Amino acid sequence: MADLKAIADNLIKGRADVNSTMPPEMKGQPGVKELVRAAVDEGVDVEKILNEGLIAGMDVVGVRFKNNEFYVPEVLIAARAMHAGMGVIQPLLAKAGVKPIGNIAIGTVKGDLHDIGKNLVVMMLKGAGFQVNDLGIDIPPERFVEAVEKEGAQLVGMSALLTTTMPSMKTVIEALEKAGIRNKVKMIIGGAPVTQSYADEIGADGYAPDASTGVDKAKELLSL
Repeated sequence: MADLKAIADNLIKGRADVNSTMPPEMKGQPGVKELVRAAVDEGVDVEKILNEGLIAGMDVVGVRFKNNEFYVPEVLIAARAMHAGMGVIQPLLAKAGVKPIGNIAIGTVKGDLHDIGKNLVVMMLKGAGFQVNDLGIDIPPERFVEAVEKEGAQLVGMSALLTTTMPSMKTVIEALEKAGIRNKVKMIIGGAPVTQSYADEIGADGYAPDASTGVDKAKELLSL
């Protein structure tokens, strides 16, 4: 019988597939990819595999990251394992009509080329079941506007690592207001120099100091 807890446990350990050597004593045993495929072959509901296997595992990773029990390398390895499992079920999710829990666009603002923090947030959001449009780095205001107008983003995330690029966040919000769509989208900001007070100052809906909190805040803002 398919073991969904084993999927979650292997994801937490970062064991993407049978060839993974983390931890070494599990070498040769099935990883996330094989366990997900076995569950599919047994006829387990694909949404159940997603929620009780992959998302459940990433939830634990998020909590441990927030508690400083996991660091960036562990999160990256776990995310790789999650993607291995998602590669098996993604076509089946679409076929079954399983929809993501929300549509989010995220990017580093104009003038800023840093993306490690943003990439972590993207991974955690995907692991929580969101559809994420990663806009990339050095993103101008009009691209954020397009993500809302044409691509249906319900929430926009903005990242900045430099104090000199933080004002670009306000520029994006002003661009959304000018386009008449600010009331259609929630805005969340983050990055090393960013604070809750700055979010309040520029009219953002939320602030997250880390990737795991970003997922919690996104769910809160979209009332999930």
